Amino acid sequence: MESASNHSQTPLLETERPKPPASVPAGSSTVFLGSVAWFHRLTIEQRVLAGFSLVFVGILIVSGISYHNTSILLTNSELDGRSHDLIQLLNTIDAALIEAEDAQRRYLVTGETSYLEIYKKVTKQKPTFTAYLNDLVGESPEQRQRIGILDRMMERQLSAESKAITLFHEGGFRATKKMAFEGAGKRELGVIHQIITEMDLHERQAVARRVEESAAWTRNTIVLLGIGALMLLVLLAWVYYLIRHDITERRRIAGELQRRGELLEAANKELEAFSYSVSHDLRAPLRHIDGYAALLRKSVEHSLSEKAARYLQTISDSAKQMGQLIDDLLVFSRMGRQEMLRTAVNLDQLIKSIFSDLRLDLQGRKISWTIAALPEVQGDPAMLRQVFMNLITNAVKFTSTRPIATVEIGVEHPSSGEIVLFVRDNGVGFDMQYAAKLFGVFQRLHRADEFEGTGIGLANVRRIVHRHGGRAWAEGVQDKGATFYVLLPARRRDS
Repeated sequence: MESASNHSQTPLLETERPKPPASVPAGSSTVFLGSVAWFHRLTIEQRVLAGFSLVFVGILIVSGISYHNTSILLTNSELDGRSHDLIQLLNTIDAALIEAEDAQRRYLVTGETSYLEIYKKVTKQKPTFTAYLNDLVGESPEQRQRIGILDRMMERQLSAESKAITLFHEGGFRATKKMAFEGAGKRELGVIHQIITEMDLHERQAVARRVEESAAWTRNTIVLLGIGALMLLVLLAWVYYLIRHDITERRRIAGELQRRGELLEAANKELEAFSYSVSHDLRAPLRHIDGYAALLRKSVEHSLSEKAARYLQTISDSAKQMGQLIDDLLVFSRMGRQEMLRTAVNLDQLIKSIFSDLRLDLQGRKISWTIAALPEVQGDPAMLRQVFMNLITNAVKFTSTRPIATVEIGVEHPSSGEIVLFVRDNGVGFDMQYAAKLFGVFQRLHRADEFEGTGIGLANVRRIVHRHGGRAWAEGVQDKGATFYVLLPARRRDS
């Protein structure tokens, strides 16, 4: 013992000292940080939806556990009722057998047949008692074993009493005197009373256990409901905070948008003023350049060399091109600010009116036209007319090198909610790697000496289509033609 004591007092080596427990495993920390990062990536709507989902799941869990606990309480209540019925039946059987024994002894002493009625009644009730007992004890093996013994003891008691009555009929009171005073089934009645006492005690103990169990389940249910209600309140408070935060953020964004809208409106007014300034202040010098170049050519026409005449013509053409460019820029600028008129537009009639305006430009051209039946769409008639005017004139222009041009105007229906219109030609086409430049301002894929234009027409097409809630794109093959697509929302039935 002493050596053991000395060993216990020996200081531990440094390598033997117990290591402090790790606070948080690295894997758990990584999972937690990943969950936090995932949560922050969610939108406010997704967070609110997640909160309500957790509330719903919590309600389901609490309801499920409460239902399970309530089912146990109801089962125990039903079993308690059967136990009380069994205890009452046991007392009834005990009292009935005692009464039968007492009535049988009175008959043996007095010979009065009225006492036999009680005995006969108990004898008839005996099978019913046994069947009722078997039904009430359920699947308990101990109680069923006791019922078997009780049934045999009751059978013996009633049989002994029956023999005593038969002996009384044969030999009278003298033959049954001892039985009359001691009782024919006294020993069996004692065993029966003992069995009934054991069965009664067993049921009372079972009732006590079930009462304790029910009380525990009730407490657990109350605690669970309290915790569940607290958790649901916390979750609802969290959802309320998210919604309130979202409303505050939306109000802030709305205020910021209103402020930016006011700034944009002011900028648009300045741009409009600038557009008018450009329209008036730049056009006058250009007209002067063109006019004086023409006057100079006229005044010195006979003395000009061919090279000088070409110079003057270049000055005049450039001035005119600059004027056209300014006009196109003004149209492009106004197109973004112009109010849209939402109405039903019959595209068939719109295309016919465009052809009517272009009849002079199409003279002398051999063009094969293929025009499908076009639907009605919802939009601004003037703007959509500008779209198809630009696309058709574009097709006419870029097929000018073809001896026989082919132009097709058609429609596709990829879905019930959208209409895809297209203008296809067999012109010079373009390389698809430059397709993104087609709809940009001043973007041209061909030289000005090949095909005239300012490079703003397709930019106007895209802007107008976007304002209608659609999109525009193009497909082409170099020297094999091009197809320009316009997707527009279908006309609504209620409109």
